[in-house]
Amino acid sequence: MARAIGPPEHVPEYDPTAFIAVDVETANADTGSICQIGFARFAAGALIDNWSWLVHPQTFFSAANIAVHGIRPGHVSHAPDWGQIHDAVSALLTDQVVVSHSSFDVTALGRAAEAAGRAPIAAHWLDSVRIARRAFPELRGAGGHGLGHLKTVLGLEFSHHDAGEDARAAGWVVEAAVAATGISVAQWLTAAHRPVADFRR
Repeated sequence: MARAIGPPEHVPEYDPTAFIAVDVETANADTGSICQIGFARFAAGALIDNWSWLVHPQTFFSAANIAVHGIRPGHVSHAPDWGQIHDAVSALLTDQVVVSHSSFDVTALGRAAEAAGRAPIAAHWLDSVRIARRAFPELRGAGGHGLGHLKTVLGLEFSHHDAGEDARAAGWVVEAAVAATGISVAQWLTAAHRPVADFRR
């Protein structure tokens, strides 16, 4: 769902179950050419909020990217560019646990910030692809851990390649991993460096 751009309505006190999932769509092969960003806020295993913003990438749209996400130049003609929304995004994500499905979105946010002359966002990043690989190793070689396949395996409902929908899906992947392994969101921040079995109870 779309929402007018502004600061977060409420930043909760620290909650070890809480995180924000983020996803971006880009106008072309340049990872910094963000044309849509989506967010999904989770806490205590539940979806709290889910929204997306269109972004003017200040560059061209490739036919290949349009074919993936359906966003065209006309859709973003009156949207703000990254320089105009960076502060709002940074206020939302800084010092938070932030989930993205692969490192693509983290790279995109960094490149967009750099192009706008802004500092990179200092968040505690979690890669839901890596989490899924460790929580559901049986999927390796059997469809893999992309959102498209996890949608079927985990029974997720979302429209792929819409930033808001994909952010929500990435969050549900993490919640499914928490349920399957007993490893909390806070523990997943360090699980990449330890065997999953160490966290099981």
